Amino acid sequence: MNIGLTGGIASGKSTVSKMLQDRGALIVDADRISREMVMPGSPVLQQIVETFGSSILQEDGSLDRKQLGAIIFADEHKRLQLNEIMHPPIRAEMVKRLNELETKHPDRLVVADIPLLYESKLQHMFEEVMVVYVPLHIQVKRLMQRDGITKELAEERIASQMPLSDQRELADVVIDNSGSLEDTQRQVENYIKRKGLQ
Repeated sequence: MNIGLTGGIASGKSTVSKMLQDRGALIVDADRISREMVMPGSPVLQQIVETFGSSILQEDGSLDRKQLGAIIFADEHKRLQLNEIMHPPIRAEMVKRLNELETKHPDRLVVADIPLLYESKLQHMFEEVMVVYVPLHIQVKRLMQRDGITKELAEERIASQMPLSDQRELADVVIDNSGSLEDTQRQVENYIKRKGLQ
């Protein structure tokens, strides 16, 4: 069985992904694939430099994520340009890895951890979509603490994604991560038991 796991920035999606993994799920991580795609010398990185200029490179030739983030979060058009470069190769690699894992381990839960699942219209790829949800005020607070940024900047980054309240409406499964870690763990365990995956 496969599921797509998503949730907004600072919602705790990585925490839930780790909990699922600890309980035997196999994870395909879109963020990890995207980091592999932009290794120095890769064709994808070359395309990004051609589009955004060499100021987005660090001295060692690797991608300066903070610099690129500052550019794309401030300009919707540039963010869409980056998505056009990054999304097709990431999607192709993700599908390949999902298929390989499902073929090799038909009895295991395969989880695709994808930050912008709904924005990228990938929900059709999965049997179910699980959304990690927190209310907006908690999301803002956690992002400010995590990245050491101002409230305005946190709100700007959150606004570049589909609101979690909308994602929650679309989800097949919702994990509410606004309480304690134990509470989140309990919800994950209940899901796995319900699916008979233990």
